[in-house]
Amino acid sequence: MKETYKQILMIDDDEDDFFLVNSLLQDVAPGQYHIEWASNYDMAIEAIEKKQHELYLVDYRLGKHTGLDILRHFKEIDYEAPVIMLTGKGDYAIDNEAMMAGASDYLVKGEITGPELERAIRYGIMEFAHLRAIAENRKKYFGIFEKSHDLIILADCDKNIIDANPIAVRKLSYSHDQLLSMNLKDLFLHEVQALRFLLEICEDDAIVQKEYAFRNQAGQKIDVLVNASKLDEQLGTFLCVAEDITDKKREEQEKRQQEKFVISGRIARVIAHEVRNPLTNILLAVGQFRTEDVLKEAEDSQVYLDIIERNCTRINMLVTELLQSTRMMELHLQEVPVSTLVQKALALADDRLQLAGVRLVTEFAADGVAVHADEEKMNIALLNIFINAVEAMTPGYGVLTVKTEEDKGKINILITDNGMGIPEENKARLFDPFFTSKTKGTGLGLTSTQNIIINHRGSIDVESTVGVGTQFTITLPKA
Repeated sequence: MKETYKQILMIDDDEDDFFLVNSLLQDVAPGQYHIEWASNYDMAIEAIEKKQHELYLVDYRLGKHTGLDILRHFKEIDYEAPVIMLTGKGDYAIDNEAMMAGASDYLVKGEITGPELERAIRYGIMEFAHLRAIAENRKKYFGIFEKSHDLIILADCDKNIIDANPIAVRKLSYSHDQLLSMNLKDLFLHEVQALRFLLEICEDDAIVQKEYAFRNQAGQKIDVLVNASKLDEQLGTFLCVAEDITDKKREEQEKRQQEKFVISGRIARVIAHEVRNPLTNILLAVGQFRTEDVLKEAEDSQVYLDIIERNCTRINMLVTELLQSTRMMELHLQEVPVSTLVQKALALADDRLQLAGVRLVTEFAADGVAVHADEEKMNIALLNIFINAVEAMTPGYGVLTVKTEEDKGKINILITDNGMGIPEENKARLFDPFFTSKTKGTGLGLTSTQNIIINHRGSIDVESTVGVGTQFTITLPKA
């Protein structure tokens, strides 16, 4: 049968004290404790380093050493165990010093009773086990909290942030102290989403796998998948775990753009084939009719023939533009500093900017940051966006902000205006052929822009708020 008694080491240079303590303990709790004896400092150190005992009874006076030296050795070898210091009567300064050094309790020699000794040992062992369990749980918690790849944010009953893990600090670009001065709603890009989140978490006690848009200190959007719940119903504390899915969504969007581009190209080729053949026949027939004497004599006949011919030509041109805007194109790539690329396109738009009274704000990445691009075609793509931005802003009040930045081996070109914004229902169709909200637009400008960027192995994303403005983000591989 396995022995279940507690192993105790008594460190004392007085053998009589050892026998007294052992006798008192066996009288009160026979068979529950086994006490071993170390009669000097060296023996004590040797026994401690084996780490085989659950509690240590240490006399303060050990020849030229003291019990405090024993406690220091515990710290030197990074060993934690409950220690009860045995002191002389009235040595309150020593008692205090021992407790400060790490002793869990102290007993005064000459005043020890059996029940008091057993209770001190039992409580010492139990309290140490309890504290160790708390420490292990805290270590596990902080391991998850500190090393998690997700944003972890704790908030109080008023939704004020009370803690945030390192990844949240890094992703949101705030300092830890700044986050602790913020409310959960301050993290959201859209106020409507923030209000909905706070309402749902209060009503349902938990939010599982819901997408929201956070923003970092610079105002940049971070797409997150949130799990949130109340930690304590009475205290009202909240735990919010948010997975950053920005890159994942961007990759999904790039894939959708590629698929949509391929489908649009197929449709365009079918349309071109099916429309151009009858158009050619109509134009041939019109040419034949022009030579007929009967039609020459008929009133207004040439006017009607002109209308037919002009509209057939227009349809033919639209089909050609559609084909060009959805066709894989041949690029003449060269390494170009991204700032140079953007500045050349802005120079082409300079007249439009000045006529509309638009204030231009630029912020470019370092000169060495470059992309592989066909300058002529990228000028077309950027110019389309610049012109759209100018037309969306109120003349004399427009602000166009153009920024380039390096991010994870890619280059972002951010084009932001303070115009009328794009309604949510239009955003999904923005790059579709022939979709336009302009009275005189063909709806192929942004289709062509997307085609050029996709052919450069890039992507284009749009964020817009009605009445606030629009931001186009073009992402290209870094050269």
